[in-house]
Amino acid sequence: MAETPAVVAAIEAELRLLDPVVRSSAELIGELLHQDFTGVSVTGRTWDREAIVATLTAEYVSSGRPITTSGMKGVELAPRVVLLTFETEYKGIWAHRSSVWTRTGERWLLHFHQGTVFTPERGT
Repeated sequence: MAETPAVVAAIEAELRLLDPVVRSSAELIGELLHQDFTGVSVTGRTWDREAIVATLTAEYVSSGRPITTSGMKGVELAPRVVLLTFETEYKGIWAHRSSVWTRTGERWLLHFHQGTVFTPERGT
């Protein structure tokens, strides 16, 4: 199945958000987050927009380490709404990820994100 333009745009926005340069800038992160952003981290903590911007910028200014992604795919749930699912590895922690992106005006913005830790199968 071919990816729709909406899915392609959401994937591009997600990859920008995962870029260490973007994550170290409150302004650049803010350009990608919906005003009503909420998230659930791999530790189970819930985040609002202000808290995640502060946390990400503090973490990435000090580390700058990239996040490895795999298996990113998306589905258009409704006009202007895309669900992305993928896996990440960061500092030895693997997580299944889900992101809901909404088109607001001319931009795709992250509305919701959740990560769930998992242990990858070895040797498969």
